[in-house]
Amino acid sequence: MSDVLFQITEDQLETGLRGYPCGYCTTSHVDPQKGLFYLSYPIAELVALEPEEVIYLLYQGKKGSKEEVLAFSSDLKARAKLSDTTIKHVQQLPLQGHPMKLFCAAILIVGMLEGTGDYREDCLNILAKMPHLVATIMNYHAGWGKTPPPDPSLGIAESFCHMLQVPHVKEKSLLEAIKLFLILHFDHGGGNLSTFVGKAVASGLGDMYGSLSAGMCALEGPRHGRANQDCLEFVQSILKEVGENATEKQVEDSIRGRLAKNELVFGFGHAVLRVEDARATVQYDYVQKHYPSHPLVKIALHLRAVGPKVLAENPKISNPFPNVDAISGTLLSAAGFPYPEYFTVLFGMSRCVGIAMQIVYERLEARNGKGTPIVRPKYLYKARGRT
Repeated sequence: MSDVLFQITEDQLETGLRGYPCGYCTTSHVDPQKGLFYLSYPIAELVALEPEEVIYLLYQGKKGSKEEVLAFSSDLKARAKLSDTTIKHVQQLPLQGHPMKLFCAAILIVGMLEGTGDYREDCLNILAKMPHLVATIMNYHAGWGKTPPPDPSLGIAESFCHMLQVPHVKEKSLLEAIKLFLILHFDHGGGNLSTFVGKAVASGLGDMYGSLSAGMCALEGPRHGRANQDCLEFVQSILKEVGENATEKQVEDSIRGRLAKNELVFGFGHAVLRVEDARATVQYDYVQKHYPSHPLVKIALHLRAVGPKVLAENPKISNPFPNVDAISGTLLSAAGFPYPEYFTVLFGMSRCVGIAMQIVYERLEARNGKGTPIVRPKYLYKARGRT
């Protein structure tokens, strides 16, 4: 047995590799006290930008001039439309199950019919085509109608909202919320589950689309991306129980009652952060400004106030503060998109940006261009002790 194995202790095993460095991330990082950064920029400094400006920042590793961003945006627009054949096959997928299943399968279809086999080209292509793909999936799954093609005169978020045939929505309100949601979810370091899974698949030289589809299968889980759906449903259940005019004390009593019955309280805690998630702070500020009288917003703000106090009473909880999922669903609902089954698909649409860029780095740039080796952690044998 090697000396390395003697240095491993039992409490380091079966921990999900949490906290163990295994590589570099060139696009973003998460500081336990300061939150998410894209490159060296705190996320709160970037939310006033257009999505194209932030995508350029992540892709090029620097802020772009107006002319550079315009040229980059024009390139994406030229790639934005899915082929009619791709759309036909996506719209023949079964509708049973969660929409994320449809999303994961649809990404594979795009790769089968439109993939190039070049990681960098496919990165740009999938970034450009993702709004058309997601709008097509949602319209098809929800029965909202036929999806119009991308409008080259519009920005990424504007074109997406134009293609999305949501009934009875105020487009400006939804557009602002979508822009904010997308920017906040583009990337989140290199070790979150969906990003790690996508890069692990690519490490075996799986193509961009298969890698992203695998990452989105990881994102679907309730411990990861589907938490935003679960959090909204939690806020809705509190609202139903106490009413929109409830006091903080009534919301606190509701939380304590749930904990006493060993029920889950959603939207609090984070694997890395030890403060309120900066992405949550941005969204709380937004809903307080734009939707202060919305019933879900009222309850979400009460939960923000009392949740950390109650959860901090448990010494086993290292971070009792709200995370991004605590408020993102409430924001989308207040803005006119009260469809929680599609929240994770929106999350995936955004997160594919960061995952694709990290795949490009690991396949084409890491280790002086050799790329990272195939992911192959070591597992120790342990007898299961069957009787």
